Amino acid sequence: MAKKTSRAQAGTPAILALDRAGVPYALHPYEHDPASDLSYGLEAAAALGADPAQVFKTLLADVDGALVVGVVPVAGSLDLKALARAVGGKRAVMADPGVAQRATGYVVGGISPLGQKQRLRTVLDSSATAFDAVYVSAGRRGLDLSLAPTDLLRLTGGVTADVGR
Repeated sequence: MAKKTSRAQAGTPAILALDRAGVPYALHPYEHDPASDLSYGLEAAAALGADPAQVFKTLLADVDGALVVGVVPVAGSLDLKALARAVGGKRAVMADPGVAQRATGYVVGGISPLGQKQRLRTVLDSSATAFDAVYVSAGRRGLDLSLAPTDLLRLTGGVTADVGR
């Protein structure tokens, strides 16, 4: 007989962090298509039937030698200059995917802003505050979660700034 597992036992580090904090959220699984021409984020938005402005992707950048997380709508891109300004830096470049994976413990396309191996400075695009809930990766391709942007900021220790374009 198969053993039942709780959501926490079967969860990703992001889900475990939310459960530990007692934060309300909803899981949104979808079938990831490796052959899709869409970016991971746009694929998630389409599969979930969600507004791409409400679905956010998690990107890592190197700002003056330190990794910083930028969380922006999937329909746009990360403004590296704005991200650097938001954290008091001068110059930002996208982090190497391998570095991003090692720092977060997640694979590219499934990087969540929650439950990362290292606590990194996080900047959420200010457009998120227009929504009661935003979608972010739950820590693997094919699984998003929705939560209040205020909870996302509290759990990541993040700030908001206009970092999307």
